[in-house]
Amino acid sequence: MLLFSVCVDESGTLDLKHIPRVSTTALNRADLLQKRGLYPPPSGESEILGLEASGVITDIGPGVKENWKLGSKVRALLGGGGYAEYVAVPEEHVMPVPSPLTLYQSAALPEAWLTAYQLLHFIGNMMSASVRFQYSLKVSNGADVILDCVGGYFWKKNICSITIDGRWVLYGMLGGKTADGDLLGKLLRKRGNLLCSLLRSRRLQYKVELVRSFTEQVLSHFKSTDPPLWPVIDSMFNMEDVEMAHQRMQANKNIGKIIIKIINS
Repeated sequence: MLLFSVCVDESGTLDLKHIPRVSTTALNRADLLQKRGLYPPPSGESEILGLEASGVITDIGPGVKENWKLGSKVRALLGGGGYAEYVAVPEEHVMPVPSPLTLYQSAALPEAWLTAYQLLHFIGNMMSASVRFQYSLKVSNGADVILDCVGGYFWKKNICSITIDGRWVLYGMLGGKTADGDLLGKLLRKRGNLLCSLLRSRRLQYKVELVRSFTEQVLSHFKSTDPPLWPVIDSMFNMEDVEMAHQRMQANKNIGKIIIKIINS
């Protein structure tokens, strides 16, 4: 299935929302699924692809409470609509662009980094965990938390690796939807906790709290002259070449984020 461009009306200023002109979006696996009709947007969200974007604020709703200004460079977590020139975003889902980053680089942050942050601190409670998971890790007690975007056939490795009372957080199924064998029995014997998480379908207030916590706890680590955190960019495509970008991800060729330029900036 191929992507194609269409003209739609601008959303207009909504009371509690910003209207950034989108400079850049980034590709996510959800885009590939939605294109195939396998991952429809939640009710009320745009049917246009794109779960994150960076750009410049061009309009501010009259009910916006925060001290944002026209022309501010921002990045945003979206329920959809990133593959467009303009997008309406709830003010609480908008984040400033850290000064060392370009708009292109900052588009790589919202979906992937907020997903990772929520898995570690909101879902897996990683702050209280003593062992970080690697399949090559040699720890007799096993891993306290496993973050799994593979699912399917990987369940056996997860069961072998998890500690007693450990937490297995499933947030993707790149390895398939089925798990053959004694999954439940082996998980029960280890008293394992299987947790499942999606970010896109979360309620508005959950995302508000997530964005606020991420901004307070993580954003400053991008702002130094030698920042300890930095987005990993695999490649960059113009919007007219977005189908090539999708093919690259579908073939599992990317290491890092694939960036889509909506406009030059």
